[in-house]
Amino acid sequence: MSQQVVETVEQLAAPILAAEGLELVDITFQKEGKNWYLRLFIDKIEGRVDLDDISRVSEKLSEELDRVDPIPGAYFLEVSSPGAERPLKKPRDFERAVGKFVHITTLEPVAGRNKFEGTLTAYAPDVLTVEVEGKPVEIPFDKVSKARLAIVF
Repeated sequence: MSQQVVETVEQLAAPILAAEGLELVDITFQKEGKNWYLRLFIDKIEGRVDLDDISRVSEKLSEELDRVDPIPGAYFLEVSSPGAERPLKKPRDFERAVGKFVHITTLEPVAGRNKFEGTLTAYAPDVLTVEVEGKPVEIPFDKVSKARLAIVF
């Protein structure tokens, strides 16, 4: 049910976000304790998402969800920005992250390890190049299980 809800809500949210100059970064529908949570993480295509953006999307999406009613039972709707360590999922996420510090986890070892932190120096549909400790590491895209921006301390 969760995946079906995510796909339906993604379709409902797309025109709302497009009209606001926003994009969907991620969406989850999961149970925590006794409650279900529908969470959308949004960002601005140009610039940064602000509280007014979040409020408008939340209100419009809530109205659309009430109209279509794709989710049986009660749930909480949460709309927010993805934060400083936003996930990288779509090709355009990786394209925009070139030159930025990232954290990559792989499904199986690449160059003897599963976790990489460094600067994403290049992106191609089949491979990421991350500079780790001054050396470039090529990570096949099909081996990536999770990727996100990371904060350098």
